[in-house]
Amino acid sequence: MDFSFLDKLDQPVQRPVHPAALGLEALMKECTLTRGRTSGPGGQHRNKVETHITITHDPTGIEGQAGERRLAKENQRVAVKRLRLNLATQHRVLVPDGEIRSELWKSRCRNRKIVCAVRHEDFPSILAEALDVIEACGYDTRKASVRLQCSGSQLVRLLADHPPALAKFNDERRLRSLRPLKQ
Repeated sequence: MDFSFLDKLDQPVQRPVHPAALGLEALMKECTLTRGRTSGPGGQHRNKVETHITITHDPTGIEGQAGERRLAKENQRVAVKRLRLNLATQHRVLVPDGEIRSELWKSRCRNRKIVCAVRHEDFPSILAEALDVIEACGYDTRKASVRLQCSGSQLVRLLADHPPALAKFNDERRLRSLRPLKQ
């Protein structure tokens, strides 16, 4: 196995920011928000008020939507979270050689352990960074864990915390004739 990339790990490199890691204002500048009505329980309120929110990230076409809450503002907050998770799972950003861990990753990864709950607002950013590096390493979790300076089991556990990410990861491994991983 080729670990020649280890020589470049000490050299800090500027890498592009993943859309899932953008601040709310910057992300919304790249998005289109649409409101609509939704069917289902809720009676007259649901039939008359446009509380269903769909947010589309214009550069990628990836969207997040929510309509289960009574207030449009609450649905918008949920739709942004879902958009960030969808971006983290479906969109990849190029990872250069060298030290690529973001300050957020360094603060969330201590003693080779990733510390970030699924509900935390940082989770989509951490997930996106991990998936970008995993792709750059050819879906080899050992190489990716070396680059991210975490354990391989922690990396797989992070993916398993968001089942669509683990499914996408395993689909990519199958395409490369690698065996899928389980949590």
